[in-house]
Amino acid sequence: MAGKWFPAAQLTSSGRPVFVTGEVESTLLSSVDLECEENSHVPLLKSGVLILTTHRLLWINETNTSSSAAAVAIPLGTVTHIFPPKKSMKHMFASPRVRFQVSTSVDGMVIENGQKSMVLTLVLRGSKSDLDSFYSRFWEVWRGRSWEVLSLASSESTSMEGSSVVKTTVVGVSGILRREQEMWESTDKTLQDAFQDLNALMSKAKEMVMLAEKMRLKLLSGPASEPKANDEEMTSKQEMQDWLLSVGIASPVTKESAGALYHQQLSRQLADFVKLPLERAGGMIALIDIYCLFNRARGTELISPEDLLRACAIWEKFDVPVMLRKFDSGVMVIQNKSHSDEEVFGRIKSLVSKPDALRTGISPSDAAMTLGIAPAMAKEHLLTAESKGLLCRDISPEGFRFFINLFKEIDLNDIYSVKDHGIYRSWISIGSASG
Repeated sequence: MAGKWFPAAQLTSSGRPVFVTGEVESTLLSSVDLECEENSHVPLLKSGVLILTTHRLLWINETNTSSSAAAVAIPLGTVTHIFPPKKSMKHMFASPRVRFQVSTSVDGMVIENGQKSMVLTLVLRGSKSDLDSFYSRFWEVWRGRSWEVLSLASSESTSMEGSSVVKTTVVGVSGILRREQEMWESTDKTLQDAFQDLNALMSKAKEMVMLAEKMRLKLLSGPASEPKANDEEMTSKQEMQDWLLSVGIASPVTKESAGALYHQQLSRQLADFVKLPLERAGGMIALIDIYCLFNRARGTELISPEDLLRACAIWEKFDVPVMLRKFDSGVMVIQNKSHSDEEVFGRIKSLVSKPDALRTGISPSDAAMTLGIAPAMAKEHLLTAESKGLLCRDISPEGFRFFINLFKEIDLNDIYSVKDHGIYRSWISIGSASG
């Protein structure tokens, strides 16, 4: 129903909004109603989360993120006027309200440069909502008109590219090489400017993240008709993609912008962030590794270990595909909910059933190479497999060695009897041959 009046806003799987290029989160408030007193046909949107960005006003229904009205967006370009808050005895005992005017189509849909207009009201029902602070931020963002600056920059870039095409008559391979050279020279200049001093780096941070994202997308969308590259070139390209992907988060959640909803929104953003590291790590990654990766991506907006733990603990309340897990040893990891220990145990059993492993056992390093994970994580999997009765452990000065559990194949009524098949028979044969 709301889609008839407001543009829909896209959400991630964790319920965080998908920001457009150059959009940065400014303020976040909880328990906000969006209503229209002029038109009774416009549905009342109650008790949602309001996010003010440099480009839009986003209203998100947290109780039902799967419905058609889960999130709506009001582009700031459609706002034609913001009314100052009313100060009177009557309004002192009512929920704070912010009224603003937007342009609409003839049918009432909120659009830019519409033929009609209507007044919308934000009712701030949250106990910690600061009306004056939100109104000032709303006014500053609207007057800043960041969405127009980005559009102007894009149009200028397009016009410059068009004019260069007219002036440049070089075509073929030489023309491609020349354009690539110009692009890398421009990128090199941006990098040099950014790293001159700390202040320059801070001012260029947003531009650097956007540049890295564009370069990553360019690498991902490379033409399929290129000649087949060798393994070294493909590896280099993959490393470049991974590095660019971890350059930064364009709009990190902060205590200043999220306020009382800081840990809740941080939890949602973290759930979105860990998807790619988990995919590369095979579905499970140590919490300390995520702490380092997440803080590196956040740049100067670092979080504490306590904030990270609290954000992970909140995942139980949300419908997100990841979870926090603690091993018996105390090691904490983040894993996909679809991650299966049985699949890992199957690969470990195949490893310890090999002839060499039956004779000498395996170490956490051996398992790490097979599973493609860190030795510390491999050790936790081996200890878990031991607790399930799959493995036996031998402790020596050289460290832990794990062997297949043969006790399950021994008949307690006749311990000297050896079957003609099975792991026990293979172990006996290998022991006899090596002796």
